[in-house]
Amino acid sequence: MRKNGRKADELRDITISKNYVMHPEGSVLVAFGNTKVICNATVENNVPRFLKGKNMGWVTAEYGMLPRSTNERMRREAKIKQSGRTMEIQRLIGRSLRSSVNLDKLGERSITIDCDVIQADGGTRTASITGGFVALCLALRSLESENFSSANVIKSFTGSVSLGKVNGEIILDLDYEEDSNAETDMNFIMNESGNFIEIQGTAEEGHFSHEELNKMVFLASQGIKKIIEIQKNVLNNYE
Repeated sequence: MRKNGRKADELRDITISKNYVMHPEGSVLVAFGNTKVICNATVENNVPRFLKGKNMGWVTAEYGMLPRSTNERMRREAKIKQSGRTMEIQRLIGRSLRSSVNLDKLGERSITIDCDVIQADGGTRTASITGGFVALCLALRSLESENFSSANVIKSFTGSVSLGKVNGEIILDLDYEEDSNAETDMNFIMNESGNFIEIQGTAEEGHFSHEELNKMVFLASQGIKKIIEIQKNVLNNYE
C-alpha cells in the first residue's frame, strides 16, 4: 500500500483553483497532492521575429522552483543562469501547450505561461502542464469578442502524468519518495483523444519489459482521462 492508502493505479488528490493571482489574463494554483504550482498566463500583442507578418500566434512557457519549495533551500535561479533541468522542463511545457492550440487562429499574439513551483513533492512538470493548460484557456477566454473565439483556438485538451516502476511494481503519479526510488521513471503528455504528445522515460536503476511499457501506457491513458475531466469541470464552473 502506498502513502495515504493509494492503489498502484490511483492519482493523488488533484485540485485546480482558478484566478489565483489577480493580474494575469489566466491564473491557477494546481496541486497534485503536496506538489503545488502557480501557473500564470500573460497575453501580449506581439510575436517572435520569425512569426512577424504571418498572422500566427505563439505559446511559450517559463518554469522555476522557489528556494524553499524543496526540503532544503535551493538557490534562486537567474534567467541567464538556469540549470539544464529547468530549461528542459520549460521547453517541454511550451511544446506541450503549443500542441493544444491552433496558432493560426490566435492572431499575432504571444501567450507566456509562467509555472512557479511553490511546493515540490514529485511531478512538478506534469502538474505545470496540467495547470498551465487551464491557465492558457482562461487567458484565451479573456480575449473573447465578436472577432475572436477561444473555442476555435483550442485544438484539444491536454494533460500530463508521471509513472514509474518502484520495487518491481508499476505505479501511477509518483510523489518525491517514490520518484527518487524508482527503477524506471516516465512522464506522459496526452490529449483528450488519447493520442501522445510526448513521452519521457528512463530506466536508470534497471530496465523495463515490453509488457511493463504497455501497462504504463494503459495507466497513463486512464490517469490523463481523469485529469482532463478535472480540467473540464474547473473550466465549466464559471464562479
